[in-house]
Amino acid sequence: MPKIPAINPLLQGWLLEGPLSAQVPAYVERLRRGRYAAHTSNRCLNGVAHFAHWMSMCHLPARMLDEGCIDQFMRYHLPRCDCLGGALRTPTELHAALTPVLEILRAQGVIACAPAPTGPIADELSRYDAHMSSARGLAAGTRRGRLRIVERLLQSKFAGRPVAVSSLLSEDVRQFIVDQLQALGTTSNAITIASTLRAYLRYRATCGDAVQPLLAVIASPAHWSMASLPRGLKPAEVDRLLNSFTDALPSPRRGYAVVRLALDLGLRGIEISRLQLADIDWRQGTVTLKHTKSRRQDLLPLPVVTGRALEAYLRHERPKTSDTAVFVRRLAPHDEPIGVDAIRRIVRDAFRRVGIQHGRGHALRHTVACRIVNQGGSIKEVADVLRHRSLNTSMIYAKVDHGALSGVALPWPGCAA
Repeated sequence: MPKIPAINPLLQGWLLEGPLSAQVPAYVERLRRGRYAAHTSNRCLNGVAHFAHWMSMCHLPARMLDEGCIDQFMRYHLPRCDCLGGALRTPTELHAALTPVLEILRAQGVIACAPAPTGPIADELSRYDAHMSSARGLAAGTRRGRLRIVERLLQSKFAGRPVAVSSLLSEDVRQFIVDQLQALGTTSNAITIASTLRAYLRYRATCGDAVQPLLAVIASPAHWSMASLPRGLKPAEVDRLLNSFTDALPSPRRGYAVVRLALDLGLRGIEISRLQLADIDWRQGTVTLKHTKSRRQDLLPLPVVTGRALEAYLRHERPKTSDTAVFVRRLAPHDEPIGVDAIRRIVRDAFRRVGIQHGRGHALRHTVACRIVNQGGSIKEVADVLRHRSLNTSMIYAKVDHGALSGVALPWPGCAA
């Protein structure tokens, strides 16, 4: 058995003599592989011991565990817990400590894997998901968002019954949209719901359903795609942003490299998080992007300043790891890449440090496009750098071409000009 970190003897007894004793070696090994700090490991084992003690009091064997048991422990035991031994009682820490227990039990075959949803609605969603992936080429995150909306529509009409889209009435669709917008009545939510329902009904049309009357009731929300101006950063704001990565931060070189990739190459957050060491060709000075939003492979030049930022991070700050991702976790669990949420948080925190209120990750892509246009570049160049599949997507940046616009601007009535 792997060595167990020192914890209270009472808690150690709950751990080694309770219903989860057989899973303790695998749990300790998981902590060791993730290179968790000793204090964090102790807190995790404390939480598992507390849960094992509750299982003993409830005469609950390990083979009966599931997510519902953890929820019951958190919901009903914690509020009135009087367990001794300094048992961990922080809900967030307990949830993080107990989730791996179920994974270990399933890996060992003690409990069954969580069953996949079944029934007519689940089957219909599975078929539509396959269609969105194979025929439309949509990303997994986009498909999940659309499936949630379609599932709510089907549940409202066909809960417990076979799915028959042909029996949907125009009033059903209209009332569903009203209910969804009462929950969240923003323009963006209205656009998402309308586009999702249209896409699903068009899919059903390919299956032979007559959906034209249903499509007719899905109104397009008032939205002018070219009404707003892209909000890029001014040169002074860019300088402040880059200078904000000081040694006082936990990982300044990583943050600086992330922002440089977005500012110099126009990379999206998810593209930065997926970047692998093998994707950088240092001799040729190129970066290869794989599995992009447009589902293609792109070869981009690596500017010298961006390469130096990556080199500084890789040489002096990147933790020792067997993972091949460029950006990896600094805190446990180690040997794992950071996710897109961490990339967005790096950018958001940098904006907050320098007092930029309108800042989010996409503002850096806007900055790249505005810089190209204002330096005399064409919209085609913007589309190439940002890797837009359609020039129409890039046309909004024509509105920030101040030099070209000044040549066609008419004098304001009543002014000297």
